[in-house]
Amino acid sequence: MRLLRNGLLICLSTVLVAACGAEPAPQAETPAPALAAPEASAPAAPLAPGLEFAALPAPYNTATYAAGRRTWKLCQSCHVTAEGGGNLVGPNLHGLFGRQVASAPDFDYSPALKSETFVWSPERLEQWLANPRGFVPGNRMSFSGVRKPEDRLAVIAYLMLETGYLPPEAAE
Repeated sequence: MRLLRNGLLICLSTVLVAACGAEPAPQAETPAPALAAPEASAPAAPLAPGLEFAALPAPYNTATYAAGRRTWKLCQSCHVTAEGGGNLVGPNLHGLFGRQVASAPDFDYSPALKSETFVWSPERLEQWLANPRGFVPGNRMSFSGVRKPEDRLAVIAYLMLETGYLPPEAAE
């Protein structure tokens, strides 16, 4: 693999230098490696918290943006987060936090959600994402939930950034 990569880099640099009209620098001969076992791919490094979520309340400030964005891909075929964006199969989630359940404009909610009275908070969304059908039995959401707690934490933090979240004291 390394030999192939080095060969591609040499070819690319030769083409780029030739395109500029300069002579390429002589390349050192790379001895052919002895046949060896293929390199095992290293396990992926754990995602470390970044600065994106630093201003969020705990525990969401410990989440990783990459994990949140990756987990959001499970949701984006049915939901959008853009302010003023329309609804898809599910409602637009912009302004979700602090909003009464089943109150997004121009979305036809299930009778089960219409009968609920809670306000969306990160904690309520955690419960919902763990098991949507168990949290509000009879709702029409076909998604089975986000199994890993760290992925739920990350996608909630991601949604807090993407949907205009304001801490309760700042929203007053």
